[in-house]
Amino acid sequence: MRFMLLRLFMLCFLVVALALSFSCNESPVDRAPSPTPPPPQVGVVAPAPATPAVAALAPDDPLPGMLPVLNPHDLYSETRPDKLSPVVRSFPSRLYVPNSISDTVDVIDPTTYQILESFPAGAEPQHVVPSYDMKTLWVLNNQGDSLTQIDPLTGKKGETIPVDDPYNLYYTPDGKYALVVAERLRRLDFRDPQTMRLQYSLAVPCRGVNHLDYAAHGRYLIASCEFSNELIKVDVMERKVLGTLQLPRRRGQPQDVRLSPDGQVFYVADMRAHGVYLIDGESFTVLDFLPTGKGTHGLNVSRDSKVLYVANRGEGSISVIDFATRKVVNKWRFPGGGSPDMGGLSVDGKVLWLGGRYHNEVYAIDTENGRLLARIKVGKGPHGVCIYPQPGRYSLGHTGNFR
Repeated sequence: MRFMLLRLFMLCFLVVALALSFSCNESPVDRAPSPTPPPPQVGVVAPAPATPAVAALAPDDPLPGMLPVLNPHDLYSETRPDKLSPVVRSFPSRLYVPNSISDTVDVIDPTTYQILESFPAGAEPQHVVPSYDMKTLWVLNNQGDSLTQIDPLTGKKGETIPVDDPYNLYYTPDGKYALVVAERLRRLDFRDPQTMRLQYSLAVPCRGVNHLDYAAHGRYLIASCEFSNELIKVDVMERKVLGTLQLPRRRGQPQDVRLSPDGQVFYVADMRAHGVYLIDGESFTVLDFLPTGKGTHGLNVSRDSKVLYVANRGEGSISVIDFATRKVVNKWRFPGGGSPDMGGLSVDGKVLWLGGRYHNEVYAIDTENGRLLARIKVGKGPHGVCIYPQPGRYSLGHTGNFR
C-alpha cells in the first residue's frame, strides 16, 4: 500500500514538473510585443494619414465643411453685383498687376486708369490671389519661393513668407487648406490657409500642373498639366490622384480650368490646340472641343452666369462661349493686337480686366460689345492680374474664382 502511494506521488510530481517546463519554454514568437514604428524621417513630408471612418457619402453629397450650394443650377449665383460680402465692402476697388519680368506689382485705380503705386515683389510674381476668407491678397513669387501679402483695405504690401514653388494658389472648398500648385516640383501642396505651413504634399503624375477647378460638390478637382498635355483628377478629402486624362490633340498645352454654372462641364483652355475642351468630370472624358483663337489661355464666367469669356493670348482677341448651347457665339478682336492673359471682372460685370503678357500692358474690355476701353502701360510681363474686391461668399483662389 505504501509502495502504491509512493508511485502515485511520484507520478503527480512528474506531471507538474512537465507542465512548468512547457510554460517556461513557450515560443518567443507567440509572446512578441507589437513592433515599434520607425522614427519619422527628418525633412520628409509625412504622407496623408488614413481618413477616419465616416458614413459613406452619396454620389452628390458635398465635401464635409463646404458651404452649401444655394442654387444647383447656378454655382455662381452668389457672385452677382449685389452680393458683396461685408468682409470686402469697405475695400477700395483696385487692379493688382504682378509683373513677372520686372518683379514688381502695380496698383491701379480702375476708374481713372492711373497707377497709384508700384512696389517690389519677389522673383517672378505670377498671380495675385484672394484668400479663402477674402481678407488678404497673396502675390505668388514663383522663382522667389515666397508669398507676399497685400492688405486690400490699404493696397499696401505686407510681409513675405517662404513657400516652395508657388506658381498658382487655390483653396479647398471647405476652406481647410490653401492648395499651392508647385508646377516645377510636380506637387500639390496642402497648406494651412492662415500660416501657409505645409500640412501634406501630393506628388502628381504629370508635368506642368498649373490651373484647376472643383466639382460642384467640392469632393474632387480637375487640374491641367501643360507640359504633358494631360489633365488629372484628384480626390480632395483623401488627397490622392484618381486618374489622368491624355488630351487628344497633339502637342497640346492646357491652361485655365473653369466649371460651368450648372456643374456639368469643366471648360479647359488649350493654348497650343487654340481652343477649349469640354470635359465630363464624373466620367473624366472629353465631350467636345471648341476652336476659339490662337493661344487660348484665361477663362472668366460672366456676372449673369450666361457666358464664358475666353482670352486668346496669341492673337489679341476674346471669344465668347454660350453656356446654354456650349457654342462660340462671338469674338472680339483688339485693334492693333495684344496678348490677353488672366484677370477678372469688375463688380458690376461690365468690364473685363486682363493682363497683356507680351505687351507690358493691361486691358479693360467692355463686356457688352467687346470694345477695348483702355490699354494701361505697366511693368514687364504682366500675368495673373486681380481686380478686387469681388462678390461672393468665399474664394477658391486663382485671380478670382468665387462661389
